[in-house]
Amino acid sequence: MLKKVRALYDWTLSWAEKPQALWALFFLALVESSFFIVPPDVLLLAMCVARPTKSIWYAFVCSLGSVLGGAIGYAIGFWFYDSLGQLIVSTLHLERAFVIVEQKYQENVMLAVLVAAFTPIPYKVFTLAAGFFKVNFFEFMIASLFGRSARFFLVALLLYFFGPAIKEKIEKWFDVFAVVFTILLIGGFFVIKAL
Repeated sequence: MLKKVRALYDWTLSWAEKPQALWALFFLALVESSFFIVPPDVLLLAMCVARPTKSIWYAFVCSLGSVLGGAIGYAIGFWFYDSLGQLIVSTLHLERAFVIVEQKYQENVMLAVLVAAFTPIPYKVFTLAAGFFKVNFFEFMIASLFGRSARFFLVALLLYFFGPAIKEKIEKWFDVFAVVFTILLIGGFFVIKAL
């Protein structure tokens, strides 16, 4: 399995050299925030590793896609929850998470979205729920902008300032990073399912 993950990493890293890479990063970030399961971090990391000097630009594009995708998720939850939103939620087994997310939104919308941006729990739960529970759209978007940007810019800044050293470590320890990241991602879904 690790060989397959490593092959996927190498293939993703090859996108950093292609003209379409920036569009692929934007699109992946856009759809991940509203309905797609694969996070954009993998492509962002690969692109930043390949070209550390462009890391800040890549983080900006990824953040923009993610925040716009959050707005799409909000719209799905607000206007189309009974059809499309429900399909997304049931397919990803996120039904129980909505109760928890509603409580978090009642406590503090900004804090809930900021925390959601950094956890392995799928961000789409928060975007769909924000629309469904009709939280303040402006507050939701500001929190998304700060939370998602902080997440992606953290990766980008580390690679921008420490590029060659971090690149070597990432490539040397990629198998460990991949396993940990996969465990966190799958663990997030299990946490939601168990709630």
